[in-house]
Amino acid sequence: MDSASARRDASDLVRRAVRRLGAALALSALALPALAACPVVNRGQPLPWEASISEVPWPPWRQAADALTQTLRTTDVSRARVVFIGDSLTAGWHPQIFQMFFGNLSPLNLGVGGDATQGMLWRLQNGNWPAALRPELIVLMIGTNNLGFGSSPENVAIGVGQIIARLQGLAPNARILLLGIPPRGATAADPLRATVARTNALIAPCADNRRVFYADPGPLLLDGAGNLQDFVAFDQLHLSMVGYAIIGAIIQPAVRQLLQR
Repeated sequence: MDSASARRDASDLVRRAVRRLGAALALSALALPALAACPVVNRGQPLPWEASISEVPWPPWRQAADALTQTLRTTDVSRARVVFIGDSLTAGWHPQIFQMFFGNLSPLNLGVGGDATQGMLWRLQNGNWPAALRPELIVLMIGTNNLGFGSSPENVAIGVGQIIARLQGLAPNARILLLGIPPRGATAADPLRATVARTNALIAPCADNRRVFYADPGPLLLDGAGNLQDFVAFDQLHLSMVGYAIIGAIIQPAVRQLLQR
């Protein structure tokens, strides 16, 4: 069997297994009791950069953000029921997988490659959230780029909290499904694994299970030894078709349930 056939077979197995497991995992996550609030800065302390409204200092990010603004000006966003917002992990959804899981839910993808918490706050204020956009559900995943450039989990978590507050102001009737940052690095020994885990532990309490909900699909991206295989994330960060199939199968039941509430 050649490698391409092996990967296709692996993809089929992943889809069947995760579809069964994903429903139970995602739905059980929505049944948790209400948790504490998002992390905040101590009284009298300034917001960290990760929680400020600031451009990402990478020209392709600004170019992508500006291109998205232009696209949104000619798009009827009032019909969008579900908004996906994030960095390249959101922008890079495999089109067929995205259509398969969410295509009939009038989704809108507001992902921008290279985005970070402070950049998302900037985007929400500078054209990437049109006034007519009033979704029922927002699927938020952000923070991996902050961690990759050395931000602390604590500061990233504060930034995520600021984003949630801003989204609630922009779409007061929408629910938010906050996703944990996916694992990165080939093995469990990669230093970023610990920072991702710490950040996810800090942002999970943002869920009050009334307006904000939390799900972490990351563990099911790993094999039994904790490795992130290249057929799931081809560079141990960005997801392949298989990786998106796993996440789609896990979060789709939660998305549908939240839309029915």
